[in-house]
Amino acid sequence: MLAQLPEGAREVAVLLGRLLLGVVMFAYGWDKWVTKGLSATAAGLGQGGVPFPFLSATYAGTVELVGGALLILGAFTALVGVLMVLDMAGAIVVTHQYVSITGRPGIALTGAILAGALVFAAIGAGRYSVDHLLDARRTTTRPGIA
Repeated sequence: MLAQLPEGAREVAVLLGRLLLGVVMFAYGWDKWVTKGLSATAAGLGQGGVPFPFLSATYAGTVELVGGALLILGAFTALVGVLMVLDMAGAIVVTHQYVSITGRPGIALTGAILAGALVFAAIGAGRYSVDHLLDARRTTTRPGIA
C-alpha cells in the first residue's frame, strides 16, 4: 500500500497545493483591499453582524492578501498557515456566508481553505520555497566560522 508519494512527487504536490491556496487567498485579499475596498468590506461584515467590522475586514484582508503572497513564495509558511486557520475559523463561526455543496449556507469553502492552511502550518512549505532556502543557509556550516 502507498503510504505517501515518493519524495519528488511529494515536493511537487506540496508546491502545487501551496501555489493554488496562495493564489486563491491572494485573490480574496485583493478583493477586500482593492476591488471592494476595506470600507465596503467592513460595511458588508457589519451588516452581517460581525463584531468590529473594520478591524475584522482589515485582519482578513491582510492575512489573505499578504499571506497569500507569502504562501506563493513559501515564506513564513507555518505562521501564515496559523493566521489563515484563524481567519477561516472566524469566517465559519461568525459569518456563515459561504455556500456549501448542497447549495445552502455552509462551510464547504471555508472548511477546505482551513484544512489546507492547517496542513501547511503543520508540514511547512516544502523544498521549493523561500523557507527551505533560508533554512538551508542557516544550517550550512561556513568555512572559518565555528
